[in-house]
Amino acid sequence: MTQLWERVTTTQVPLPWQATLVLGAVALLVAASPRGYLLVRHLVTLLHEAGHVLVAALAGRRVGGVRLHADASGLTLSRGRPRGPGMVATLLAGYPAPALAGALGALLLGAGYAAGLLWAIVLTCAVLLVLVRNLFGLWVVLVTGAVVAALSWWAPAEVVGGAAHLVVWTLLLAAPRSVVELQRARRRGGRGTDADQLAALTGVPAMAWVALFWLACAAALVLGACALLVGAQA
Repeated sequence: MTQLWERVTTTQVPLPWQATLVLGAVALLVAASPRGYLLVRHLVTLLHEAGHVLVAALAGRRVGGVRLHADASGLTLSRGRPRGPGMVATLLAGYPAPALAGALGALLLGAGYAAGLLWAIVLTCAVLLVLVRNLFGLWVVLVTGAVVAALSWWAPAEVVGGAAHLVVWTLLLAAPRSVVELQRARRRGGRGTDADQLAALTGVPAMAWVALFWLACAAALVLGACALLVGAQA
């Protein structure tokens, strides 16, 4: 445990700004391609559901379980009052969660805590492992946690730093696209989304909640990109 704590808290020299930009371009290409986006969407969904879980717990709701599906959708079940601020906050937390995780990750990278960021993802997977309720979700959580843990434990510091930057860029760039996909699904007749449930609870139109999700993700992208580039080595 002492060695693990040393790895988590040890700081690393920031990457050169050129490498930071290259990794950002790679993440953009992955998030923009259909196959690449489907792959990284599983990580986005994992953090989306983690956002629901965290806020539900903070609001005093009882989390019943999490499901992650092969189409990169997910579901978090919680028990408590069906209406009120706790339920609204729980529903509101999902879509901004990956973007906020990316922005916080960028701040951690700026401070040199690349390994700490990766171990935070491992810790998130460990929590979700207790809550996941389907086999595919179990597979996603186990594989994600195992790969990130192995990378942060055995890889050289330069590789850990590069991987952490790539993860952060991917979250920042894929999170806004997930909101766009949400609205596309609604246009095709899909209902029951977080935005639709928020509209039913508050009377505020679902489109306003979609816009709020997108603005939160866009703001996190700007903040995270600035933090990554300002913290980069000149």
